[in-house]
Amino acid sequence: MIISKTHKDLKDVLMEPKGGAKEAYYLIKEDDQNITILSPGKAGMEFNKTHGYFHQLKQVELLVCLYGQGLLVMQRNDETGEAKEFKIVTLHPGKQVAIPIGFGHTIINIGRTFLVTLDNGEDKSVDNKELKEKHGFAYYVVEKKGEVGFETNPFYKVHPQITSE
Repeated sequence: MIISKTHKDLKDVLMEPKGGAKEAYYLIKEDDQNITILSPGKAGMEFNKTHGYFHQLKQVELLVCLYGQGLLVMQRNDETGEAKEFKIVTLHPGKQVAIPIGFGHTIINIGRTFLVTLDNGEDKSVDNKELKEKHGFAYYVVEKKGEVGFETNPFYKVHPQITSE
């Protein structure tokens, strides 16, 4: 099954809901694996991204970057929905990442070409209600003077230190 997500589908998790890639990303689902293809570009200052979600299953999700350049953003919340941890991992072809249990995540294309990833995530366990209520994760990934930067999401009271791997 191939699912196409437009900029309109992402408006509830964007810093600036106007503008952006017409076809933000494609999701190709087959059995127990997914291929995600993100278009390059930005919505305002914010780099193109997937909607993001939290898994309810108690298993590690594995993600592999097949093509392009991007970031994997991972966030763990406390019981009240406030961010406890915020991690970023740079993605490049061949990079493999294990997404820990309890972390929500989104994929962000910071390159000039498509970003393609493969994962073993299971759709039945996806929950993005919290992200819709908070308009995304604790930080937005934006372009600042030609560099990758971060803007705080005002819907969170807590903005933990950003860690990277």
